Amino acid sequence: MTATSGTASPVVSGTTPLPASSSSSSSNSAGSAANALASQQIAGNFQSFLTLLTTQLQNQNPLSPLDTNQFTQQLVEFAGVQQQLNTNDSLATLVSLQQTAQSTQALGFVGKTAVVNGSTAALSNSTATWELTVPSASDVNITIANSSGQAVFSGTYSVAAGSNQPFTWDGKGNDGTLWPDGNYTMTATAKDSSNNSVAVTTQVQGVVTSVDLTKSPPLLTIGGKTYTMSQIQSIVN
Repeated sequence: MTATSGTASPVVSGTTPLPASSSSSSSNSAGSAANALASQQIAGNFQSFLTLLTTQLQNQNPLSPLDTNQFTQQLVEFAGVQQQLNTNDSLATLVSLQQTAQSTQALGFVGKTAVVNGSTAALSNSTATWELTVPSASDVNITIANSSGQAVFSGTYSVAAGSNQPFTWDGKGNDGTLWPDGNYTMTATAKDSSNNSVAVTTQVQGVVTSVDLTKSPPLLTIGGKTYTMSQIQSIVN
């Protein structure tokens, strides 16, 4: 469908929230620091245990040596501590391998055109395109706002049920003003013939221009917005 001039009711829509990259990264860093501290504490306890056991054996009374059951129990505890250290090392290795795999996969998206759940599309050469998924035939109210939050276009359209239905805007406002290239956000609500609200999902597509590998998971930049790999629905080319 293509946008044409018209009027529409005010639209209240839920756009797909962007990933909380900074809080996620901080949380991951704090978790890594906590794990490192725990490993150091366990290693210290391990060395202390070994020292105490060795000292006990060296200084035991030859006439009353350490009870066999107690000695066996201490060896079992010793083995348990060592196994915990080995497990922590193995988990750290697995986490590192997973992060490397995520980074490698993310780099492979650079230059690709991806479809993501979202509502902000880039207007370029007076053309911006969104894809709408509407579960049932509805009247869809659409509002498009610029990066400052100013509504620049609105319209109401009869839309059949379907997925990934393209909506193309020519960059013209309701008053005929031609808006400059940039990022524009769509909000959409819909009601069916019984006046019941219908959930509308919006998707956008754009070229992955960069990847931020300092975040966990890595963030992909599409049209000036950042997305995680889990938000990518498909790769167009």
